[in-house]
Amino acid sequence: MKVAIVLCVVVAAALAAPQGGTGAQILRFENENIGVDGYKFAYETSDPISRSEQGTLNNIGSDKESIEVHGEYTYKLPDGKTHTVSFVADENGYRPKTQTS
Repeated sequence: MKVAIVLCVVVAAALAAPQGGTGAQILRFENENIGVDGYKFAYETSDPISRSEQGTLNNIGSDKESIEVHGEYTYKLPDGKTHTVSFVADENGYRPKTQTS
């Protein structure tokens, strides 16, 4: 009896395990290192996920030097809607804004 219970638990755990990825392809990839004062990158995949980000260095050489990053990422929800997170990150922290459409 105990063996049957253990076997059922093992089978249930195996069936509940996450399945493999979708095998998404990279459709677009851009990466630009502007130098010491900034960067930007973007990518888009076939599953569809996209992300873009741009960072700039402010007040270069001063004691108030800081980096400011603007970005966005988007992905499709299981119900077919698209979820987008836009953000700014700087000396005031990380400030996201979300939208689902």
